[in-house]
Amino acid sequence: MSWIESTVYFAGYRIWEPAQVLLNRITTYKSSFKAKSDFVMDPIPEIGLQGIWNLLLREDALALLIMDPYGGRMNEISEYEIPFPHRKGNLYNIQYLVKWDDNSIQASNRHVNWMRMLHSYMTPYVSRSPRAAYANYRDLDLGRNRNHHTPNTSYSEASVWGLKYFKGNFKRLAQIKTRVDPHNFFRNEQSIPILN
Repeated sequence: MSWIESTVYFAGYRIWEPAQVLLNRITTYKSSFKAKSDFVMDPIPEIGLQGIWNLLLREDALALLIMDPYGGRMNEISEYEIPFPHRKGNLYNIQYLVKWDDNSIQASNRHVNWMRMLHSYMTPYVSRSPRAAYANYRDLDLGRNRNHHTPNTSYSEASVWGLKYFKGNFKRLAQIKTRVDPHNFFRNEQSIPILN
């Protein structure tokens, strides 16, 4: 499929729907999904890949891994030059995704638990100290602000997810946030906090 067709698909539309559905701000069809991410620094051994394959086959919904290769010029950019630090030393990023149509609590819990099991299985094969994650594949399992509407989550509380997304850049991002948005107007469930 083309890139735009995959965008339609991942937005939760049926595969045969035209790309123009992406212009509609009111969706009529939307499936549920859970995603997590990791960075891989060393090749996963064959036994690890077989385990991944077995777990994928056990899931009864659409389950997939998206692997984005790294390396090349990315290795030449310091992790401190820009906010995105996951450059040198990473072979690829993995997004784990499970997507389902039955939105019952029971089905949702089953698929989310499966995703958490897969993520746990991957622990020996991915980055550590911290186990990194890609900020654009937001994972609320990593933690969240105490209250989305209360702008007072501390830096240490936010570090639980912030260091995974931004590594050593997280403190610098919090310092910048404190200067440009001192009232924390721009916030979300895992936003960068202001320093108090």
